[in-house]
Amino acid sequence: MGVNWGTRSLPPLPAGFSGSTTKSGTFMDGDLLVNKDGVRIVSQTETEAPPLIKPSDNQLNLEDIDTIKVVGKGSGGIVQLVQHKWTGQFFALKVIQMNVEESARRQIAQELKINQSSQCPYVVVCYQSFYSNGAISIILEYMDGGSLADFLKKVKTIPEEYLAAICEQVLKGLLYLHHEKHIIHRDLKPSNLLINHRGEVKITDFGVSAIMASTSGQANTFVGTYNYMSPERISGGKYGYKSDIWSLGLVLLECATGQFPYSPPEQQDGWTSFYELMEAIVDQPPPSAPSDQFSPEFCSFISACVQKEPQQRLSAQELMTHPFLKMYGDLNVDLSEYFTDAGSPLATLSNLSGMSIACIQFQIVKIQISDFLVLSAFEDD
Repeated sequence: MGVNWGTRSLPPLPAGFSGSTTKSGTFMDGDLLVNKDGVRIVSQTETEAPPLIKPSDNQLNLEDIDTIKVVGKGSGGIVQLVQHKWTGQFFALKVIQMNVEESARRQIAQELKINQSSQCPYVVVCYQSFYSNGAISIILEYMDGGSLADFLKKVKTIPEEYLAAICEQVLKGLLYLHHEKHIIHRDLKPSNLLINHRGEVKITDFGVSAIMASTSGQANTFVGTYNYMSPERISGGKYGYKSDIWSLGLVLLECATGQFPYSPPEQQDGWTSFYELMEAIVDQPPPSAPSDQFSPEFCSFISACVQKEPQQRLSAQELMTHPFLKMYGDLNVDLSEYFTDAGSPLATLSNLSGMSIACIQFQIVKIQISDFLVLSAFEDD
């Protein structure tokens, strides 16, 4: 028969004890760790890392994480790189102040709903959410390679074989969102695709996503980043899952050419007029991959994504069987090696233990975080 500890507090420590207790009730003294979950002995010389916390563990507490650095700022909130005191595990902590407009509150609620219900290896994992002192804190999976936008600034362009591997992961994420969760992302862009040193690519930032009541549902609300909007969206019409496919086509074309597919008027660094951008997207022919620079398969894939009429675009499921994704299968493309060799400032984390965190040297990486509460894109300096 087990002992029921109840909620009794521990008696005062006898003289001579040098341990300390965290706010969450974790007692530490040398290699001894004690909390509500039990006792653990962690040798300061052991090389094996403690078991990493999984989303299903429900073990995270804000008092047991240390803030390393603020890595992103948006309207009403910030994103921090944090480290768990016991395991040395890194997380991204999004802190959102709730003194915002009602529309922003609805977006926050939407993000929480999607984060808590999404369990997919191609979507950034949400571990836990907390509400304290007028702010919501969301503990997210830490992607140590930053965003695809950051990576693209470094490499300028991405070769087809790596784009095919990246695209396959993004499509699997969209397939999960569209068909299993009935979610339109509505803000798919390079800064909302995060990468890590394992070669993983994951979709993030659901602050403007729409949950559809049925698989055939359509939406007509106008939120998201203008540049990557499909013609039916930017013109204010009804749209469905295939609006995300248009955005994917623009993202891939930008990664391949190093330039956003819609060029602004001469002598301008970017689009300054929403109406000029809308006119270009709605009235001009859809962008295409130059046939003299890219394979017919890639050109065909882009064309299948950026059809002006959504009914003519292929779905995520249909694109999964496109020849472009199959043509480089024999090359055994290694995104992990590519992300690392290209010089992305990836963090190398090894031999982490709860009692030797202070001795670990690591490089803090910059995470591009899009503005999750406003319509325009957040540009991190």
